[in-house]
Amino acid sequence: MFAMLPFLRRVCALFALIALAACTDANVLEDKPVDLGDFQLGHNIVVTEGMKQGPFSRKATEEEVQTAVVKAIDQRFGAKDGDRLYHLGLKVDAYALALPGVPLVFTPQSILVISANVWDDAKGVKLNEETKLITVFEGFSGSTLVGSGLTRRKPVQLATLSANAARAIERWLLENGEWFGIDPSLIPEPEEEDALAKLAAAKKTAAETAPEAN
Repeated sequence: MFAMLPFLRRVCALFALIALAACTDANVLEDKPVDLGDFQLGHNIVVTEGMKQGPFSRKATEEEVQTAVVKAIDQRFGAKDGDRLYHLGLKVDAYALALPGVPLVFTPQSILVISANVWDDAKGVKLNEETKLITVFEGFSGSTLVGSGLTRRKPVQLATLSANAARAIERWLLENGEWFGIDPSLIPEPEEEDALAKLAAAKKTAAETAPEAN
């Protein structure tokens, strides 16, 4: 239980900022084809049991979230035709789907927190020593700047978050391209910026771009 305290504190800190920050995550919004070497998707396992609902959030069932994430992973990785099978095991730890608020005054935002692991089928081993914590937002646009609860229905919020999570997982796998036989020269440096830093930057951007009150 004590080993979980740092993670729980992190999730609580994220939720504390959700209601205040306009969210941007440009790093996962790019949608360019990515070569993952010998990667071919085997099992696509998504667990939602026990996931936490953030404050000021629409209610989503475990089945709704699981279905959205499974679909996004299949769409993102299903066409990769490498020579070896790899399995993705994901657990949705927490989510928030923005409710309508007052633009520029109270604009709760949407977020998805996922723990990710990857297994090599042939070797029967997990490739990552530590579980990867993936945190994504809906992105920066005219609709999410004012809070997507005002402009998007719940299924659209879920689909967008899930697609961004799939992109972020793909980026993480690419950063560890040695697992899949990718040329080292093509492997990007890991991103060090964590979710709280991204939220703080997004909040600053929103404040700078918001129209001044008369």
